[in-house]
Amino acid sequence: MAAAVWVAPVAWLYPRRDRRRALVVGHYLVLVALAGWLTAAHAAFAVFAAIGYPLALALLPSRLVMAGVTVTAVAVVAAQAGPGQRGALLTVLAGVALPLAVAGWYVAAEHDKRRRLVDHLRAAMDENAALHARLLGQARHAGVRDERHRVAGELHDTLAQDLVALIRQLDAAARTTTGDAARRHLGQAAELARRGLAEARRSVRALRPGPLERSSLPEALGHMAESWSRASGVPLAFEVTGRPAALSADVEAALFRVAQEGLANVAKHAGAARAALTLSYTDELVLLDIRDDGGGFDPQAPADGFGLDGMRQRVRAAGGTLEIESAPGAGTALAAAVPALPPAPADESMTLGKEER
Repeated sequence: MAAAVWVAPVAWLYPRRDRRRALVVGHYLVLVALAGWLTAAHAAFAVFAAIGYPLALALLPSRLVMAGVTVTAVAVVAAQAGPGQRGALLTVLAGVALPLAVAGWYVAAEHDKRRRLVDHLRAAMDENAALHARLLGQARHAGVRDERHRVAGELHDTLAQDLVALIRQLDAAARTTTGDAARRHLGQAAELARRGLAEARRSVRALRPGPLERSSLPEALGHMAESWSRASGVPLAFEVTGRPAALSADVEAALFRVAQEGLANVAKHAGAARAALTLSYTDELVLLDIRDDGGGFDPQAPADGFGLDGMRQRVRAAGGTLEIESAPGAGTALAAAVPALPPAPADESMTLGKEER
């Protein structure tokens, strides 16, 4: 009856085994003692004493499980030994039980250590996942900003410049009294409008500058220089030095846009009598120089427009540098230097297609 009463609280102790460990361990030891006493009274109670094995797994902390199993085995075996055998039997059991208990303690300790390590790793993985999600979000925002800046640069370098030149031609046509001159200005205005429309469609498709799709960089710059000089009325000397080589699409696009923006600034602000555009190839760098004898400006003064910042960002994105030398009344010299990066395989196929055409 005492053993039955003592087993009854097991259902209450099981859900509280982590919070009341001392009470659980004490209850278990008393239960094993009762089981050993009953087994000593009658061997049939060894069946009841076997309850100590599953209860050790269910109730005891992991480090005490092996010790509880060992204590139960010692109690059952010792209770069934004869009076003259108990001393020797206990000595043998102690020699086996003590190493088992120590080994169980060590194994349980390693298990707890590994479990804590797994918990730490899981927490670190969760933290890394959250950090990865934040980085992806920041990358998306940065990509959106870069794309907006690229679109702004494309519109500024193409549509805005063509619209300015278009307005200039229309103003010139309005001031002209002769029919031939007016028709010439109107023809140039129509050409600028068509080019602006083509650039707008190309920008929507996010392709390279239109002239670079049909020509090499020196040829595209030569055509642009000729068209610019004809539209602005300013003589422009264009020169290519070194041995021209195929470059990556990003490098060629950056140099073309810098030349386009630089010449547009000369036409709008310099009031120059002549200008020069030079493209130089070296073993490691490609240099683009634009010079004019116009009114000049102070490069350190704050600028309201997008042009200078756009040129700097384009050159910096291509891995190069941009230097501007100018002073009021002393003209302006613009020098861009970018690495002579070879074209990617896709760019090479595009170049071959241009050569075939």
